[in-house]
Amino acid sequence: MDKRQVVLDTETTGLEVSQGHRIIEIGCVELINRRVTGRHFHQYIHPEREIDEGAMEVHGITLEFLSGKPNFGQIAADFIEFVHGAELIIHNAAFDVGFLDAEFHSLEQEYKAIAQMCDVVDTLQMARHKHPGQRNNLDALCQRYEIDNSSRALHGALLDAEILAEVYLAMTGGQASLSLSSESGSEGASSSVGSPVDIRHLPTSRKTTPIIRATKDELERHEARLSELEKTADSVLWRTVPRSARDLQVNHDRG
Repeated sequence: MDKRQVVLDTETTGLEVSQGHRIIEIGCVELINRRVTGRHFHQYIHPEREIDEGAMEVHGITLEFLSGKPNFGQIAADFIEFVHGAELIIHNAAFDVGFLDAEFHSLEQEYKAIAQMCDVVDTLQMARHKHPGQRNNLDALCQRYEIDNSSRALHGALLDAEILAEVYLAMTGGQASLSLSSESGSEGASSSVGSPVDIRHLPTSRKTTPIIRATKDELERHEARLSELEKTADSVLWRTVPRSARDLQVNHDRG
């Protein structure tokens, strides 16, 4: 089954949802099987309140710019349709999820919490685990993983989601799992970027691998070494293995 992920970012009127701050921009980028599909969700939202100066310095979005834009209730259904059932990839997920849940809670229509609609992966927590004691904001991760963020003069939800998608794929490059494709009837493995890799089967006509058995002298010296080890230990595990299995292991190691 295809794995659908949505990389998400928001911009807000301020830092504290508890102070009544609101979302003013949502940006989402779709990944299918670790590939950017080109589908995205992007929406500016009128917050129906003032924007903090400190927030405007970060994202550059003014209330004048948002004049005439829909409020959250008007875009909620479209947003849910885009993200529902996907795994959300978010940097500092508690911040964005907290704001989204607050927006849903403020609406007359009852909506589920984000965690009830989607699984959530926090790339900030992931980065802190992989790079403890280091700076792990988006700019620092771009520098660490050599991702171009030169166009990021100001924060922007869609731009940041696009950059985060690259960061996430770079951070998890070694975590792709092997999978077999049953639909196409061909066997393959998923590489770090999700591209198929053919499995090479050895020909049945190939020469068999020769079995090199231990000589009598080698076996005697091996037993002598085990006897030395037995003097300093309660038991030697090798001597608890049946003789047939021991012979097989010796032959395998030498081959």
